[in-house]
Amino acid sequence: MTPENPGTASAKESVLAVAKSLAEGTITRDLNRELPREQVRAVADAGFSRLRIPKECGGDGLTIPEWGDVLVELAAADSNIPQIFRGHIAFVEDMVHRPDDDYRKLWLGRLLDGEVVGNAWAEAGPTTMGQKNTLFTWKGDELTVSGKKHYTTGSIFADWADVSGIHEGQSVAGFVSMHQKGVTVHDDWDGFGQRTTGTGTLLLDEASVDPRDVAPFEKRIRYQAALYQWILLVVQAGIAVAVEREVTEAVRNRKRNYSHSSAELAKDDPNIQSLVGEISSIAYTARALTRGVAEALQWASETGVAGRDSEEDREANLVAEIRSEQAQVMLSELVPRSATLLFNALGASATSTGSDLDRHWRNSRTVASHNPVIFKQRAIGDWLLNGTLPPVDWQVGIPTTTKTATA
Repeated sequence: MTPENPGTASAKESVLAVAKSLAEGTITRDLNRELPREQVRAVADAGFSRLRIPKECGGDGLTIPEWGDVLVELAAADSNIPQIFRGHIAFVEDMVHRPDDDYRKLWLGRLLDGEVVGNAWAEAGPTTMGQKNTLFTWKGDELTVSGKKHYTTGSIFADWADVSGIHEGQSVAGFVSMHQKGVTVHDDWDGFGQRTTGTGTLLLDEASVDPRDVAPFEKRIRYQAALYQWILLVVQAGIAVAVEREVTEAVRNRKRNYSHSSAELAKDDPNIQSLVGEISSIAYTARALTRGVAEALQWASETGVAGRDSEEDREANLVAEIRSEQAQVMLSELVPRSATLLFNALGASATSTGSDLDRHWRNSRTVASHNPVIFKQRAIGDWLLNGTLPPVDWQVGIPTTTKTATA
């Protein structure tokens, strides 16, 4: 695929145009748990991958902050969509920073053609901390992968899955085609929020893998963990913006009011005005914090290009991680609060199931549950007090040892 012709719409313009249409049907999809297959395809076809790909390679070449502004608009329309693309976003960022060789050109071509990459890192079942049961093994001259993955966000919509596992005793990740025998994905995510992310179970049974697509984890961009968290911050910011927009419209058009209100119309009541003002302030804060993290990620991106693992690069990656954690601590509390204040402003009629306004709280609370904020708070405090570097490999499992308190 060649760069866009002069005069054609940029990917940013095309994706933002699609974002305006995403809100239509969001409530129905949430209430009925209908996966947004057509919507995901529309976003991909609009040039979603082109947003970050360099101009000389056929993309828009947006900076990470500019990229984030587009993602927030997508999240405001349907908060599930950016989370669906979470693994894809990280993959694009990694590929942007790969050496400019034939392998990179192959994958950039696939991305420019609209192919989508999903995530498949979390091992299913009761594993010990960091344990990987997914194995990449040779069957004659063919490399295959077998395993079971949970929380495979985006893979049900994708052409490829980014699968972590073990190959010849080493921790690796490989890109596995979803369009083959031996790959089965189930939409069995039953969370009360972010219902249509397709965050289900992926079964791999000797699925074929191109050996070129399997590599050690440490070859990925260093700020990958912070980038993954940033995408969840983008989702939170989008939810906050959606709450601001919806409560403003609803209050402005509201005719019913309480007898003990301070004004005949809700929009003239100083109590309601104060609530809307706080909701708007939270939306502004969410945007600002998300952009602040994006600026830190941009610095890490630039230092990685200038000289990976230089002193400045290490500093930039540390700042990106800390900023993502600090923003998570704040937005995990502020955005659910905003979604609660909405009901104070609108009253009991807002609890109608058909209006589905509770989705904003459910979605925000669910997003906040990923990478629990209590561990991020501790990591920030330990860094400030003791200079301990924050962990960037967040794993789930059963500890191999149990610590006991001593006198």
